[in-house]
Amino acid sequence: MNRQTVPAGAGDGTVGKALDVLDAVAGFGRPVRFAELLDRSPFPKATLYRLLQTLTNQGMLSYDEAAQTYAPGLRLVRLAHAAWAQSSLAPIARPFLDALSERVGETIHLAQLDQGQVIYVDKRNAQKPIQMYSAAGKVGPGYCTGVGKTMMAFLPEAERGTAVRQQSFFAHTPNTLTSPEALEAELARIRHDGIGFDREEHEPGIICVAAPILTSAGRVIGALSITTSTQRNTLDGLARLRPALTETANRIAEAAKDWQFPA
Repeated sequence: MNRQTVPAGAGDGTVGKALDVLDAVAGFGRPVRFAELLDRSPFPKATLYRLLQTLTNQGMLSYDEAAQTYAPGLRLVRLAHAAWAQSSLAPIARPFLDALSERVGETIHLAQLDQGQVIYVDKRNAQKPIQMYSAAGKVGPGYCTGVGKTMMAFLPEAERGTAVRQQSFFAHTPNTLTSPEALEAELARIRHDGIGFDREEHEPGIICVAAPILTSAGRVIGALSITTSTQRNTLDGLARLRPALTETANRIAEAAKDWQFPA
């Protein structure tokens, strides 16, 4: 049985536990049975059942009686849409992503950082799409993605240290950075160069160049990347796209200057 020892919301009472359950249901990426949730849950059977019932009654989860499965509910979908519209850079950045995608013909990612992890808030596929992990709404690791490293690099020192400690350092590929020291050295290079790269660190054959989206005060509010495969381009080739990338990042930052982004 694969149970977590300490749930993320353990210190936040019932609300924290309920959010852990929502995360667990969403994490399956498909409707999930009670037994599957229980197998991965840190909560006793009765507690998990009570939380599921409450979340279902409140419309945060839906329950299919025929299939006996739970899935995200419509109320949660409405809240997610409101959060996307109010707390995400995506609505502001949309026309700039469209223009950059048309200009370079490769996959474009827009991302934000949450507790050291990458949230892909928007994406434009390449003219000839390639298969990769990322998709709008997905969460990815910070330490082995171009956007993740670039955002961490420009955090204030204390926040950067916290973000580094939040990384798992699992070796996804032979190129993955697997220690805090290696990551810190990489973040220093990114701060110096102003851009970062994914050198097949998260997925074999996938590379990218990324730039931070910074406020006029230097606060990082997101990151932008141009992503491709090693069969179509090289890191040097991506580096030559830096002017288009940084110009777009700066235009998004300018458009977002009045945006009340989350603290």
